[in-house]
Amino acid sequence: MNQIPDSARPQPDFTAATPGAAAPDERASIAFPLAFGALVAGSMAMGVSPVFVRFAEIGPFASAFWRVTLALPILLLWAWLETRSDNRPLRLRWPVPILLSGLFFAGDLTFWHLAITHTTMANATLMSCLAPVWVLVLSSTFIGEKVPRRSFLGLAICLCGAALLIGSSYRIDPSRLVGDIYGIITSLFFGLYFLAIRVGRRSMNSGELTFASTTVTAIALLMVAVVSGNAFLPQTPSGYASLLSLGMISHAGGQGLLAVALGSLSAAFSSLVIFLEAVAAAFFGWAIFNETMGPLQLAGGICILAGIWVARPDR
Repeated sequence: MNQIPDSARPQPDFTAATPGAAAPDERASIAFPLAFGALVAGSMAMGVSPVFVRFAEIGPFASAFWRVTLALPILLLWAWLETRSDNRPLRLRWPVPILLSGLFFAGDLTFWHLAITHTTMANATLMSCLAPVWVLVLSSTFIGEKVPRRSFLGLAICLCGAALLIGSSYRIDPSRLVGDIYGIITSLFFGLYFLAIRVGRRSMNSGELTFASTTVTAIALLMVAVVSGNAFLPQTPSGYASLLSLGMISHAGGQGLLAVALGSLSAAFSSLVIFLEAVAAAFFGWAIFNETMGPLQLAGGICILAGIWVARPDR
């Protein structure tokens, strides 16, 4: 799928590409079925992250730090292989979109963990599902991508599906209002992360971009983890295995495949597909922790699939 040249898209300063940066070669953009498959696989990888966090045996902010830090070696190898295939040296760059993407993702993880400690998991999950709202509303203004009307219809259907998926677990409680607000802030940061990664893919390949962005996130989360006072190391081999899985599967796999897909798919459509992360989280919660998975949750999953189908791009 060919991309519109950067010059044809009006962009504000915060998403401007690095001056003189070469556009990615044709291998950076892949056909729709492959890009969609990468996005679905990435959503599944991110959806299993709560399982690894529960078994990590350390505090939530420390686990967020290790999630990104343990992914760095494999992401560096990926970036090196990309540049080697292009017959050029590995020269890491941190243009504005990449710096912002790293900071936005650090904000996403930080406020997500604040949300889940100040409100119910159901409330936090539902609030974080608002991320596509920000992506659809801001895509045209911030990154110059017009959002089709059917995307908004798909968004409405997906949001209904997310509400069904949460089901009766959602609670309106004034004492948890701060936690709900943290969840909304989480969604804003994740939406901005989507937009920044989409712009970054116009001038960088996926491996280089994910490594550079993750480096920024790791530095930011290290400071958050130190301030939080969380224990940094687990006590058992299973705890270490959980942290390693969190880095390799949920971050290197999840965020890496997201970056691959955003080289070909719009931020708006991709953000709707990420609703599958909530479906995956519900499935793994049912399969591993015996959490509720009844007709209401199944209907929610079907609604999310229907919303994605409605919002699918023109072939």
